[in-house]
Amino acid sequence: MKALAIHQYGPPGPRELGDVAIPHAGPGQIQVRIAAASINPLDLRLPRGDFPHLPVTFPHVPGNDFAGTVTEVGDGVTAYGIGDEVFGHAVPHALRAMAGAERPSLTTGTLAEFAVFEADTPFIAHRPATLDVVQAAALPTAGITALALLATARIQPHETVLVVGATGGVGTTVLPLLAKVAKRVVATARPEDADLLRNSGAETIDYGDYPEDVDVALNLVLPSDELNEVAHSLKPGGRLYTITFPRPEKGSIDRDDLTFELVLDMAGDLAGMREVAESGLVATIGRRYRFEQAGQAIADFANRHTTGKLVVLVA
Repeated sequence: MKALAIHQYGPPGPRELGDVAIPHAGPGQIQVRIAAASINPLDLRLPRGDFPHLPVTFPHVPGNDFAGTVTEVGDGVTAYGIGDEVFGHAVPHALRAMAGAERPSLTTGTLAEFAVFEADTPFIAHRPATLDVVQAAALPTAGITALALLATARIQPHETVLVVGATGGVGTTVLPLLAKVAKRVVATARPEDADLLRNSGAETIDYGDYPEDVDVALNLVLPSDELNEVAHSLKPGGRLYTITFPRPEKGSIDRDDLTFELVLDMAGDLAGMREVAESGLVATIGRRYRFEQAGQAIADFANRHTTGKLVVLVA
């Protein structure tokens, strides 16, 4: 089969598709013919070697989010049958230790014609007829993270929320949710992206020009050990949530009066594909790529300013 196969650590580039063996469904697994997949930070960071304690087995096929059709069903699988339309999120086997102890969501990589997934996970579900394959491929990680942020932050109607990195996949998905519950939403943006965020209910500011007296800050892009400026925008006793690494530790910021937490739902405790499917969330699609442009999509994600989700049309 054709796949975006990476054979060694290195920076992203316009890699070409190659031939790799078709993965087949083992016990408890499903094989899926991929229709579309979207790009996430892991697709860049793992093959770049950013996590030396999580070695990658080469050839490595990136890709976590997907929509497609079940083509094989392994022994013991009862929730899915051949021909079922499914969508969801799964991580490479290199991240097995982070993927939840009981029902991990693992994949052979979705930037391929076929991929294999664990069937018994909250991060894969039947695709509703109301969700086309592009939206279904774009929503999983962004939707899971958006719902997890809302569940963790528990925004109150009188509160002001600052969103740092609001133009990406998670940001453009979570902003409409925040606008429904918060008194005020302030988001960082380049001038050319301001209309996009205003249409989602946010005021826009330049990067680094953070307001004062913020109740809650959501960091979606900066490394978690570079958030002092963001922290100083918060009121005493404020709440700072991040979705980036490294994990917050004592001393990561120079304020000890704040709640400072990493929001990372790897076990389906806060959200799952069923919740995403029923939430009415809509992903912002920044760009679409043909399958042979999958390597370029990752390179663009790394090197160009993009908004929303980048989606690769595989089939």
